[in-house]
Order: sequence, then structure tokens, then C-alpha cells
Amino acid sequence: MFALPAHAEEGGEEAAAELASMLESYQSFQASFIQIVVNENGNRVQESRGSLKAKRPGLFYWETSQPHSQFVVSDGNKVEVYDPDLEQVTVHSLDEKVSTTPALLLSGEVDNLDETYEVSMRSVGENTREFTLEPRREDSLFVSLRLTFFKGELQEMRMQDSLSQLSVLSFDDIRLNEEVSDSAFVLEYPDGVDVIRDGA
Repeated sequence: MFALPAHAEEGGEEAAAELASMLESYQSFQASFIQIVVNENGNRVQESRGSLKAKRPGLFYWETSQPHSQFVVSDGNKVEVYDPDLEQVTVHSLDEKVSTTPALLLSGEVDNLDETYEVSMRSVGENTREFTLEPRREDSLFVSLRLTFFKGELQEMRMQDSLSQLSVLSFDDIRLNEEVSDSAFVLEYPDGVDVIRDGA
């Protein structure tokens, strides 16, 4: 008999099914976050803070408060991006490319993960699971995405893009499966704001 390694790994359909099961158990997810972006040389180029709410099926609300205010809201059919500084709202249809935005995994469909991503999983100790997703489509918004769960709770998203920039999203004040009204996912903005529709 061989002893199992400290870092047990699995891939393919099994890993995708396990990740889908964990995400589907989240009927709602609320948290504050810190997002740090590091360039290919390892230099920090951006740090932002904010909060998010997600609710299945399809409801999503992301608010960045520092250093610049921005709102990203999805009702399951379209995504609205509001930049108060620009006095502009951009409305996108929730097509396949937009729906692969990493944070939308918290509210979107996840039962076909294996079709969209190459998924692998690594266990770190008893309580930590790391899932790495590599998109099967070349025009994806990212090259790889790592989700880290501790005792079933999503703690971190780590995304690398095609320019070798690394974006690390760390969650705090996490609240799972609390009741959230659908009205919390309505984007409000002043009259007179420019609304740009991109296929929506």
C-alpha cells in the first residue's frame, strides 16, 4: 500500500462535478472583497475594495467602492455596468463570453462546467480544496482561474489573463444562503446618465 500524498489531486469530470456541487449549494453568497492586480513583473498595479451579492438563478450585484466607484449588476438576461465618474451605463446581453466572467459562477449555471473548462482539483490538508479552471475556448476572458474553498466556503479567486496579469480576489465577511430580496439586484442611477446598449 502506498500512502496518499499530502496534496491529493484529481481532474476531469470528477473535479468538475465536485466543484459544481459545491457552487450549486450556494443559493446566495454575500461578501466584502479586496481585489489586487499584479502585472507580469510581479508589481502591484491596482487594488480595489467593495462588496458583492449573488443569488441563484442569475442574480448578481457587484459594487466597487475604492479607489473608484463602479457597479456591475446582472438580472440573468443582461449585465449593466455603471461608472458614476463617467456618468455612463453600459448594458450587455448575457452571452456566452460575458457569462464566463469568474464571479458569475456564483449565480449562473454550473452544471456544464466540464464542457466550458478543463477542471482540476487539489486537496491541501483536510479542509482546503483548490479548483483550477482552464477555458476550452481561446477567446475567454482569462487563461486560468483558481478557486480556493475552506470548509466548503469560497475564500479566494485567482485569475490570470492572456497578458500574464494576475488578479486576486479575497473574500471577507462571507454570508452563505441568507435570504436576499430580488430588489437588492436592481441597479439605480440618476436621470441623465448615458446608457449604451451593447447587444442588449
